[in-house]
Amino acid sequence: MNFQQLRILRETVRRGFNLTETATALNTSQSGVSKHIKDLELELGVELFERRGKRVLGLTDAGRQVIGYVDRILIDAASVKRVTEHLRDAASGALVIATTHTQARYVLPPVIKRFRDEYPSVHLELRQADPQHIVGMLRDGGADIGVATESVARVEELVAFPYYTWRHVVIAPRESPLAAAGPLSLADVAAQPIVTYGEGFTGRPIIDAAFRDAGLTPDIVVSAIDSDVIKAYVALGLGVGVIAEMALDPQRDHDLALVASGLFAPATSYIAVLRGRYLRGYAHRFLEICRSDLTEAYVRKALDAQPR
Repeated sequence: MNFQQLRILRETVRRGFNLTETATALNTSQSGVSKHIKDLELELGVELFERRGKRVLGLTDAGRQVIGYVDRILIDAASVKRVTEHLRDAASGALVIATTHTQARYVLPPVIKRFRDEYPSVHLELRQADPQHIVGMLRDGGADIGVATESVARVEELVAFPYYTWRHVVIAPRESPLAAAGPLSLADVAAQPIVTYGEGFTGRPIIDAAFRDAGLTPDIVVSAIDSDVIKAYVALGLGVGVIAEMALDPQRDHDLALVASGLFAPATSYIAVLRGRYLRGYAHRFLEICRSDLTEAYVRKALDAQPR
């Protein structure tokens, strides 16, 4: 048994048992993937995959029991590497943050500025993605820390710490009649063409739920993942915008007006880390800058705890 076999086993499951995609992800050949799987099954004395001819359909009972241990072995192996890196040089290295555009653009800049002032030798990389892909990056080890909305808090493999709570607001062009009409109701908003986030981004389910619960059908004419794009189209007069409140800057967005707030349920953004993952000292410091009570001792205890 070797690490490459274990990586292939884990990646095959993550790629929906598509051996071609598994081979591409691991930069090897499909025949090599098949051989590693067969060698591992021969060594263990059990079949790990259900097959129909040469096609892999899913895990056997034995495979389902083994895969949890494989994940743990690979996580622990990565942690061993991080421990030794930390012992060699505690003040330099790399830190990868997976986050959404809204967090990267409007929430994290002061955190990142302070972190860079304290750790100038650490290469900090921001990878922007939707929450589903953020979860995948945390699981795969492609990111150390994730910052996103509630979706990361529902994944058992992750430990998610509440970061801050916010709401959606409604904006319109400052020169439009809506800006002078007073606060809009939810029905007023539904009667207008709406520009807002795409499905799965920046609390969009909360927006949809508010209209659905009120028996209203919104006319969403444009959806985007980027708050700046939404604001640009609202400024052009395509409709009212529903955006995260932190994305509206009165000084910078002088051509836009706030026309409604408090219409949508609050949302919570979370900071997430893979359970059992070893974080270097500067990664713990990043968490503490985000939220002062996320001390290294507190976070380590949470990462080592078993999920409820």
